[in-house]
Amino acid sequence: MPDLKELYEAVVSGNAKATQAITQQALADGVDPLKLVNEYMVPAMDEVGRRFEANEYFVPELLISARAMKASLEIIRPILTARGDKPVGRVAIGTVKGDLHDIGKNLVASLLEGGGFEVIDLGVNVSPEKFIETVNSRQANIIAMSALLTTTMPSMKTTIDALKQAGVRDKVKVLIGGAPITQKYADEIGADGYSENAVGAVALAKKAVAAA
Repeated sequence: MPDLKELYEAVVSGNAKATQAITQQALADGVDPLKLVNEYMVPAMDEVGRRFEANEYFVPELLISARAMKASLEIIRPILTARGDKPVGRVAIGTVKGDLHDIGKNLVASLLEGGGFEVIDLGVNVSPEKFIETVNSRQANIIAMSALLTTTMPSMKTTIDALKQAGVRDKVKVLIGGAPITQKYADEIGADGYSENAVGAVALAKKAVAAA
């Protein structure tokens, strides 16, 4: 039986090969996959987030840790799906229509997965219709929108208006972020939350699920 504290350390340090090896060995030894996620991987990503907030870690370290955690989740997820375990929440994430930036969006998506969410990554240049379709077809309960250009910010409001017109606005929490976005803008367009960074976005999503 591997020392499961090593899984925690491997995620914190961003060692993807180690997270895969420890995960495979632990599963072979009969460890419950949810135990690996909830007791070692999620706390590890919480620690990575703490270090980021304390300026001990920066975006590159966040990405490396997220990648290491993802390597383990790729082994675990099919097992959880097969036995019917439910994710913390289901997030449809995308960069809004007209915007092709994806680095921040990809980082948020990875950290959300590390936080136990099922993430439906819609990519970039995502239309309001695509977000609505995902709410309906995949039962997403959170929509996370990113915009990196001031010229594409209005697409966020357009999407929220479209959700209302489609009658699904009350089914989802809408979270937004990106370099030009502010809390004031989130309030103006009727979003449910805003975060200035990826770590905050995960905390926001957990809060949104708890409040639903």
